[in-house]
Amino acid sequence: MTRPDFIFMLTRHDRTVENAADLVEIVHAAGVRHIGFKDIGLPFASLQILAHTIRQSGATTYLEVVSLDRESELRSVQAGIALGVDYLLGGTHVDDALRLLKGTDIRYYPFPGRISGHPSHLEGTEGEIVRSAVDLASRPGVHGLDLLAYRFTGDVISLMQRVRAAVTDKRIIIAGSIDREERIGAAVSAGADGLTVGTAAFDGVFPTSHDLKGQIDYVQMILSRL
Repeated sequence: MTRPDFIFMLTRHDRTVENAADLVEIVHAAGVRHIGFKDIGLPFASLQILAHTIRQSGATTYLEVVSLDRESELRSVQAGIALGVDYLLGGTHVDDALRLLKGTDIRYYPFPGRISGHPSHLEGTEGEIVRSAVDLASRPGVHGLDLLAYRFTGDVISLMQRVRAAVTDKRIIIAGSIDREERIGAAVSAGADGLTVGTAAFDGVFPTSHDLKGQIDYVQMILSRL
């Protein structure tokens, strides 16, 4: 079993935290080499500072798009291009996004299934989400999928396993509401190539010290044991 990438999101409740740039040093010093943020929560000028700070630390940069409509989503894609992020996660207007991303080096991981609300929820039946995942993964320019597995009200473990079995040639990141050891283990067992943690660490939910470094260390300890 390959250890997935641990992507720490400088976000709480699907919004980038106000002091995100100030926290990059702490996150990087804890050993995290994949750091992300959302397109909601800070003005663009602050996101520029944040993206630059992450790059300067040597970490890989991720922007997750959580816009609710086509127009705002495409503005977010354009923001990701302007910020020069390494990975663009999320979004559902895939064909439009692919046109904008063509010619860039950004690796694109859209959401399979139907997404609603903020924080985001994954809607549809298990079969519909699997079919969506297969369809998206077949498109040139889609490098992987950003699966909101724990924002799904059905059988999450079955969903992760079925998406992984159906999509064997693209990477899959499990994102959203990973807030306990059992969920980390389930994502790893299902074959996730990456997983994101953000709100849980900021809320101090993991059973260790409540400071940010302690929370990050706990997640990394769990991953090292799996």
